[in-house]
Formats: sequence, structure tokens, C-alpha cells
Amino acid sequence: MRTNRKAAGRTAAALLTACALALVAGCSGSGGKDSEDKADDGGGGTAAKTPRMKIAMVTHSGEGDTFWDIVQSGAKVAAAKDNVQFLYAANKEGKEQAQLIQSYIDQDVDGLVVSLAKPEAVKAVLAKAAAAGIPVVTINSGAEFSEPFGALGHIGQDEAVAGEAVGEELNKRGKKKALCVIHEQGNVSLEGRCAGVKKTFEGTVENLNVEGTNMPASTSSIEAKLQSGKDIDAVVTLGAPFAAASVKAKGSAGSGAEINTFDLNADVVKQLKAKEIGFAVDQQPYLQGYLAVDELWLHKNNGNVVGGGKPVLTGPALVTEKDVPALEKFTARGTR
Repeated sequence: MRTNRKAAGRTAAALLTACALALVAGCSGSGGKDSEDKADDGGGGTAAKTPRMKIAMVTHSGEGDTFWDIVQSGAKVAAAKDNVQFLYAANKEGKEQAQLIQSYIDQDVDGLVVSLAKPEAVKAVLAKAAAAGIPVVTINSGAEFSEPFGALGHIGQDEAVAGEAVGEELNKRGKKKALCVIHEQGNVSLEGRCAGVKKTFEGTVENLNVEGTNMPASTSSIEAKLQSGKDIDAVVTLGAPFAAASVKAKGSAGSGAEINTFDLNADVVKQLKAKEIGFAVDQQPYLQGYLAVDELWLHKNNGNVVGGGKPVLTGPALVTEKDVPALEKFTARGTR
């Protein structure tokens, strides 16, 4: 597993800070074999003896997007540890996201976790959160908008850097023409990924917009493009579910293109093992949910700002079939 060095450093620093301060604030500090066994489910332990908090997360997830299930898994474990009531809602449309955020402001939550896939749509309502004294941590999308919108910080990967890493990997694999599949038009992070690929890839890149909430239609669109573009030798999907769709489309189109993807789940690990996928870009969504809840808890109970207000990077790391043995048990339980 190859990890961006700067990303690894910032992530490690954030984790060490969070763990150390959590212990100071009264979480379980037991160690040894027993604590290792308890941690095998992805975290947890005795709940903090701090006042009960209510934290809400609003994301741009569409139906069936397994990425956000993993984010929630991390958030729920951190919430159980931190004595937090965790609330979650999602909508792929920016206007509806803003309404969901407003509903949580009206509930007087103690903190908000928000993805900024369509930042302008939620800008005004985040200003209302600030006016109400509700701290916000942004995750996953729109890192460049986090600070201007008044958030404590951002947790995720640098999408441009991740895209550039993909372009460099395609060069190493001798690819000449890549198809970058965008499953949500207007999502600044997805556009940033494809732009990053174009920046470093020495071949040509063509973007393909598909209807991400309609998997059969997405599969058909990819198949049609592969049928008409026989010179396409690499497909880059921007979400794990679309890797499987591309594998299916490749077979139907009789294409020899290598399928690669952003994000990781149990199905992608199986496809890596079967060599149906060349590599995946892991941004560790579990960490995004876990650290976001932890940061809001730390801010409330100890006045901390993880990362000093700068983005805390959880990726990218390039994962291949060589990494499968180390990852299978984690993806099987939904934490990677």
C-alpha cells in the first residue's frame, strides 16, 4: 500500500492528538491484550464521562453508496466512545442538504459534520450555524471551502493530489487513453479528481458523466463508451460501486481496458484479488467519520482544534492485489 507521505503524517498526528486527549478527558485508558481484542471491531470502549452531546452529520450521499456506510461506521464508534448522540441525514442535491442542515440547527445540536460537494448550496446555512454558535467540521469534499465557510477544519484527502497519483500510476502501467467516470455532475471533489488525473497522465483523458443514482443506466453508458472507444485502455471510476459496473460493462463491450477506482469496500477488495481491478485509491472513509466526531468532542470538552485548523488528510493510498490479505478482514466488517 503506497501512501502519500504528507497525508500519512497529518493523519498520524491527528490520531495521536485525539487519542492522547481522549485519555486525558476520561476515556478508558486500559491497554494490553484485552484492549486489543476490544478494538478489533473498529474501536470503542468505555464511554467518556463528559456531558452528553448531540452531533449531526449531513452528506451528499446518494442511495446505495457504500462509501458513506463506512463513514457512518467510524462516526458511530467515536460517538459511542465520546458519549455522543449521533444523527445522520443525506441528500445528493445541494438545496436539500441545506434544508437538512437547517433542521439540525433548529434542533440545537452541539456540532455539525458536513460534506461540501456543492459548497455554494450550503454556504448560507453554514453561516447560520456559525451565528447560532454551532461548530462545524467538514469532511470528504470541498476542502478549499472549509475555512472560508467558518468550519473548525476539514478531514479527507486532497482530491487533486489523489488524482495526480492516479495519473502517475497509469503512466507506470503504460496506459495511453483513460476514461474518467463522473457519477455526480457538479460535485467539486469528483471534478478535482479527474482534473488531477489529467494533470499528470501522459496520455489522454476523457470524462464521462453518468447518472450515479441509476446503476443500470451508468453501466450502459460506460459500455457504450467502451464499445465506441476501442483505444481506451484504462477506466477510472470515482466511487467503489462504479468499479463493479465498469467491470460488467467491460465484459459486455469486449474491451481490454484496465478498471481502476477511487475508494474501497469489500467488493473492490474481492475484485482486486480476482485481478478484475488494477488498483484502488483508499481515502479511509472510516477515519473521516471517526475523526470528525472526535474533533467536535475535543473542541467542546478541551477547546482543541485538530490539525490547527488545516486539513487533516486521510489519503490517498494506492491499493493493489498485494494489499488484499491485510485488508480483507477490515472490509468484511465495514471499516475499510
